[in-house]
Amino acid sequence: MEFVPSTIISLKALLSFSMLFATFATIFDFKNCEFPAIFNFGDSNSDTGGLAAAFTPPNFPNGETYFDMPAGRYCDGRLIIDFISKNLDLPYLSAYLNSLGTNFTHGANFATSSSTIIIPTSIIPNGEYSPFYLQVQYQQFLQFKARSQLIREKGGIFAKLMPQQEYFEKALYTFDIGQNDLGAGFFSMAVEEVNASVPDMITAFSTNVELVYNLGARSFWIHNTGPIGCLGYILVGFPKAEKDDAGCAKPYNEVVQYFNHKLKESVFQLRKDFPAAVFTYVDVYSLKYALFREPEKYGFELPFVACCGYGNQYNYSSSAVCGSTITINGTQKTVGSCDRPSVRVIWDGEHYTEAANKFVFDQISTGVFSDPPIPLKMACRRIADI
Repeated sequence: MEFVPSTIISLKALLSFSMLFATFATIFDFKNCEFPAIFNFGDSNSDTGGLAAAFTPPNFPNGETYFDMPAGRYCDGRLIIDFISKNLDLPYLSAYLNSLGTNFTHGANFATSSSTIIIPTSIIPNGEYSPFYLQVQYQQFLQFKARSQLIREKGGIFAKLMPQQEYFEKALYTFDIGQNDLGAGFFSMAVEEVNASVPDMITAFSTNVELVYNLGARSFWIHNTGPIGCLGYILVGFPKAEKDDAGCAKPYNEVVQYFNHKLKESVFQLRKDFPAAVFTYVDVYSLKYALFREPEKYGFELPFVACCGYGNQYNYSSSAVCGSTITINGTQKTVGSCDRPSVRVIWDGEHYTEAANKFVFDQISTGVFSDPPIPLKMACRRIADI
């Protein structure tokens, strides 16, 4: 493999820097950005109901912690994108594919669970991955931008549910995608082959970001991919994989780290190619990995064990997913959740709990895990301008 980072910077050091930067920002009274909208692209890590609107929605206990009902999210509550919206004083994003009760005044969410960057070979409903891969999400945004303004021009009751024209340039554009490209590869080819395919994934990602830029986007907030090798579906799928000190599948995380390295390079190149825009690279990998390596330090426990699931040491089985009905010794049983999701890292073997999502958001919003190190609320500004 071409690239494996030797160390991950300690959270203690980064959080110390966070405090210094926050103090520095307060002293000089930097002005926050005024983002009137968010447009999001991604997979289940930021899907607020897209796949649920198009196909079969997740069952209870998904949503139990915050929404008290399934809310189109594969989580007990809110996702990082929800906390981003709240932090910017904006409503939770409506999924573009959801035609019922939606309000797009302050943005739209094009992410769908199981989405990939590159067109998948196995597509729902006959396969495993979303037909709404990144190129399709861009096409949907292209249509949304044009059609929303036609609706505003016509007036009527729907006009107020659409964003104003100037919002598109002033909005924050968020991206969180890539996990499924790697996951799909791991289950269909050798680890080395997946590693070799990473540059093509990154090229496709950059191409779509450029297309969004050409439609007027100027502020980009781009998450890297988390440690897939720590998730139950990988640990169960590849039980013989070498484990690192934390207990994660080492070869699979090394591919993720290479993906993130190339993603960071692509963000730097986008910054050079399009100096009129602000591109922020956000390291969620380090934070998520810390929850597996030192869970007690951050108030968590049993980091590898799914809160909602059934079977084996990781409480995960692809045939007994969260909220599904299974038969055990002739008796039907609903796959339910653990007693305290608030202290658990993993929700269902593939996705994180609301508590873990909030932990990650609380750190990335400071800017310490970003390059450049600018807080979320200042993500429309360059370091040189501060």
